[in-house]
This record gives sequence, C-alpha cells and structure tokens, in this order.
Amino acid sequence: MENGSLNHGVPDAASTTISIKGILGLLMETIDESDTRKLISLGIGDPTAYSCFHTPKVAECAAVDSLQSEKFNGYAPTSLGNFPYVVVRLAQASLFSNYISSYSWVFARRAIAEYLSRDLPYNLTSDDVFITSGCTQAIDVALTMLARPGANILLPRPGFPIYELCAAFRHIEVRHFDLLPEKGWEVDLDAIDALTDQNTVAMVIINPGNPCGNVYSYQHLEKIAETAKKLRILVIADEVYGHLAFGGNPFVPMGVFGSIVPVLTLGSLSKRWIVPGWRLGWFVTSDPSGMFRKPKTYVIQLYDANSSFYFSSTQIIERFKKYFDILGGPATFIQAAVPQILEQTEEVFFKKTNYLLRQTSELCCAIIKEIPCITCPHRPEGSMAVMVKLNLSLLEDISDDIDFCFKLAKEESVIILPGTAVGLKNWLRITFAVDPSSLEEALKRVQSFYQRHAKSKTVIDNI
Repeated sequence: MENGSLNHGVPDAASTTISIKGILGLLMETIDESDTRKLISLGIGDPTAYSCFHTPKVAECAAVDSLQSEKFNGYAPTSLGNFPYVVVRLAQASLFSNYISSYSWVFARRAIAEYLSRDLPYNLTSDDVFITSGCTQAIDVALTMLARPGANILLPRPGFPIYELCAAFRHIEVRHFDLLPEKGWEVDLDAIDALTDQNTVAMVIINPGNPCGNVYSYQHLEKIAETAKKLRILVIADEVYGHLAFGGNPFVPMGVFGSIVPVLTLGSLSKRWIVPGWRLGWFVTSDPSGMFRKPKTYVIQLYDANSSFYFSSTQIIERFKKYFDILGGPATFIQAAVPQILEQTEEVFFKKTNYLLRQTSELCCAIIKEIPCITCPHRPEGSMAVMVKLNLSLLEDISDDIDFCFKLAKEESVIILPGTAVGLKNWLRITFAVDPSSLEEALKRVQSFYQRHAKSKTVIDNI
C-alpha cells in the first residue's frame, strides 16, 4: 500500500494500523441520520443480520442443552488441582484421561479432530487440536508462537488485516506476496522465492478466500505446499470459510498436504454454522509426518523473551499447551455443545447456505455489470465477499477508494469496505452474504451514486 496523508481519518496504510471493524466504525459515523432509508451494510461477513441466513436448530438446541445441564458453568479444566481428590486419582491412573485436559474439554477437541479428519488422508487426534476464542485468537496464537527477533512472515495481498495487526504487536516483519486476479486470485508463487530468507517463519494461505471469494484447486494448493517445503517454512492455513464453496472448485483443506509441509490450520464454527458471535474457533497442527518433532527437518525456533533462549521444534507442541493455559478459551457451555453441533448438523443445512451464497453472489455480479465505475475481474466461488476494481477516471470528485466509501455512506446509507483496508488501494470489498432484496437495493444505490458523481461523456472521451 502506498504511503500518504490521512483520508477521512483512515491512514492509507490502514491494514497495519486499523482493523476492518475500526474502518467500518468510522464509516458508520458518516451516515446521515436524516436519511430515512434503512442502512445497508455490505462491509462485514456477518449474515446473522439477515433473515434468509439461519443458525441450524441443532446448534441452538445443543447450546441450550449444555447450558441447562448446569454441568458447564465452571472453568474448563486447566489442571488436576481444579478437581476433587477422586478425580485426580482416576486421572493419575489413566482412567479419567478422556475428561482431563491441560487447556480445554478434551471431548470438544476430539469432536473437532474427527470433523476435520473427514477430509484428510490421515486422522487427527484431540492432541492436535487447541480450542480458541474464535479464529482471531487462533491467528494471534500462531503469530505469537512463531515470533522471534528478526522474524518475518509472508502474507497475501489482498488479505485479512488482523494478520498485519498481530504481526505488528509481535514485532514480526510483514512481507506481502500478491494474489493474481487474472488467475482467479492464485498465489504469485514465482515471487515467493525473492521474499523468503532464513528469518521467514511461515506463509499464510486463506482458502476459501477472504476478501476475494476465490477457492483454490487441489493442484494449486499442492504447488503451495511444495514451495513451502522447498523454502523450509510452515503454512498457516486460514480456513474460517471452509466448505463455503459454490463454484467449480471444491474446498480442499491445506492439511491434505500435511505430509509435504507442516500446516497450522485455523478455523471456527462462525461462518459455516452462522454463529460468529459464539467465538468458538480452533488451532490445529496438521502434521502427520511429525515434522514439528524433527528439529533437523524444520528449524523452527521460538524465542523466549524472558530467558534469551531459543526453543527447538521438539518443544513447540508443549509451548502451545502452556500458552493456551494462559489464554483460556470460549465459554465452557459452548465448548460442551461442539460434539452435538459437529455430529448432528444435517448436510441439507450446508447445501442451503451454499445455494443462498451462490444466488446472492450471482445477483451481486449481475448488478455490478450495470455500474460502469466498478468491475469484477473474477466471479466469487466461495466465502462471503468479492473484490471489485474501482475506475476513478469515470468519477468527477472521488479521489480514491476511501473517499468513495465515505461519500457513499453519507449520501446513500450503504457501507462498503475500501480496498485499502485489505491491501489493495482503489479496490472495494463487497460482502454478498445479505438477503437478495437488501443486496439489490444497496447496489442500486451504488449505481445512483455513480450517476451522480460520473464525469460527463465529453470529459471521459478526452481522457
């Protein structure tokens, strides 16, 4: 992103200094309160605001049953000291090991391991799974555990700005690799080599893509794995939109290639089950070859700021466990509901969600074609958002994407995220996880906004 002065209170280098929610908050402050039309937000991936997207009944019932059982009102287990003497003795005798964990409820972790293993050529265990407060905490854990003096990480551009924010807090240098819109937002693998050095700790892959709506093919993911193996770096696979794929490519988890390169898989219930407010996520070590435990295979050294010692990869898993003891996790009654949610949600629910997303994505792209100043280089095939390019040469008094979005909010009561927030200046991210009538109305207002700010045909002809 380019350097520059403040624009509507948003720094040009927004993704390193402000979150998506921060920019959306500034946009909300711009709304004209005298406008009697309803506010429509196409700026955030939270479909719960719209009546056509529903949380499955089985999830609601599981949470209610867990809460009403009165068995999960206390802390999740963090040590044997939290339990009565008899439980401690059973655990020490390995008779109660299915219920005791150093960082969360083991039956919830086992259910997540079994759920993810359905799509893998190997089986995960509960020991591979760490439960987090949403995927955002999983991102922070991943970067915290990989941080050390001089470390750098490879992030996609465009991408999800939480990674830049977490990297800045952990003093990790960010190096961006481009996603190529003309190739369906594939990773520019040719550029990866030049970005990597001995201090590169990992590369991040977001699939299905946020903010681009892409879904990577098996072949492209395999090339990514081979590239990471050659460069001796980890892959952090952000799969929070996992299985939300409705185009030509089916969703393939990066963990499929765990035997090629160790993968840290991040995910959550939030998007697929339409429960972003429940904050139930996971951090999974997809490493069937045990590369984390082979220090000569992957030289991943974690810095302990308190002792000035470096830790070899053999100690990574234990440090994960200790760090999660500090963090805690989601509400215990939500953890307890996880097995029922993962095991009993019917496939028809997922198919309906993907059908709705395909329907609204197609509607979005169709109306965008009627708005000359924005173009969609690649139709979305998954997730809940699409990136569109802004043509400023067709607009009279709009300086950049941030200016466009703030004036649109003020004049039309429509919220769209400026591309600067996700790493692409003069692009826009549009969320289509919206009921069709609201999506159509919002984009028709964008069309009216364009007509009001469009340059005259004479001026355009002279450009």
